[in-house]
Amino acid sequence: MLLSEMSKEQLLQFKNEVQAEYDEFKAQGLKLNMARGKPSGEQLDLTSGMLTIVKDGEDCIDDDGTDCRNYGGIDGIPSAKKLFAPMLGVTSDEIIVCGNSSLNIMYDTIAKFMMFGVNKESKPWKDCGKIKWLCPCPGYDRHFFITEKFGFELINIPMKNDGPDMDMIEKLVAEDESVKGVWCVPMYSNPTGVTYSDEVVKRFANLKAKAEDFRIFWDNAYCVHHLSDDHDKLLNILDECKKAGCPDRVLMFASTSKITFAGAGVAVIAGSADNMNYIRSLMEAQTIGYDKINQIRHTKFFGSFEGLEEHMKKHQKLLAPKFDVVQEVLEKEIAPLGIASWTKPNGGYFISFDAMEGCAKRIVELCKEAGVVLTGAGATFPYGKDPKDTNIRIAPSFPPVEEMRLAAKLFAIAVKLASAEKMLSE
Repeated sequence: MLLSEMSKEQLLQFKNEVQAEYDEFKAQGLKLNMARGKPSGEQLDLTSGMLTIVKDGEDCIDDDGTDCRNYGGIDGIPSAKKLFAPMLGVTSDEIIVCGNSSLNIMYDTIAKFMMFGVNKESKPWKDCGKIKWLCPCPGYDRHFFITEKFGFELINIPMKNDGPDMDMIEKLVAEDESVKGVWCVPMYSNPTGVTYSDEVVKRFANLKAKAEDFRIFWDNAYCVHHLSDDHDKLLNILDECKKAGCPDRVLMFASTSKITFAGAGVAVIAGSADNMNYIRSLMEAQTIGYDKINQIRHTKFFGSFEGLEEHMKKHQKLLAPKFDVVQEVLEKEIAPLGIASWTKPNGGYFISFDAMEGCAKRIVELCKEAGVVLTGAGATFPYGKDPKDTNIRIAPSFPPVEEMRLAAKLFAIAVKLASAEKMLSE
């Protein structure tokens, strides 16, 4: 029976029954974590062989003779470029292989643009007055935090089933020169799991921006993180920008943080050859080069991009059952009540859950009190403020399957309890 169809007496009885279930769970003293999209220990074990694959000096020599133990190679070793270029659909001169964190590269790139501008001819952003940044949401909290830290004004852009609201983006970009950029997670978006449609990608490439230095930050973090053999496909944004006559508009990012070792992987930035030459010219004052031994560990371990794709099928086998468990519990416990909606992603690391308006914080609070930690309500919106207090990001990757089932059941109980409380208060 839908909660909305219950009489006050039925609703009160429902609440009391759910409260009893909740109290029973709370008494178990659970300690489960679904807060962030962390790989499980089993996933990390998949790349244990990478720790010993480089054993001596001979193993440190790259294809072109570069000794990875020494200085040089500011933009990445050739074999690493060859490995990662197909991931983003670029050529070797359109990619720079960096350190362990794509988030760090994004922060660093914005810092460069603040100090020096987006190219040699442009004005540094620090001299441009107020800067506005477009934030599709629900979205990635750490993206929002970067631009918030630089003092940008963050503008909420609603997410649709095929990507961000492009009508809104086109209007803002065309009318306001202070709009300098937009965050995008184009494939299996964090947290909705949406993959941008071909039309959305083309509209991004063909934006009529009032600001000549407008830039798309295209964080393709989950481009090989499929949960199904029949996986989504994403149109190449750089190719579309070239067709539209604005090849420098987009900067693409990715990493192996959820492929090899979280925090000890390899990250890349890609874009037009002109963009990469400019970024490289600024890097020369910053570093002599990133960790090339870690880069060659990755290239030797995978051998090729096809080898990396085969490796990701092992991740899929570990992750898919956890997502299935969450979907199963939500379909059984929540769907018949008509009190929430959620995404069913084909890849990535998250499920985006929308509760009744005004209930998200209460659900997170109830889960925490009973021993299940979730990402804070509001985190998926700029400044941590969900205007309707509805969205919760569920991260099924870290707990084992049976713990995930337990956590999902408690989550469902918390949703039911918070919803009943809300309806009884109205």
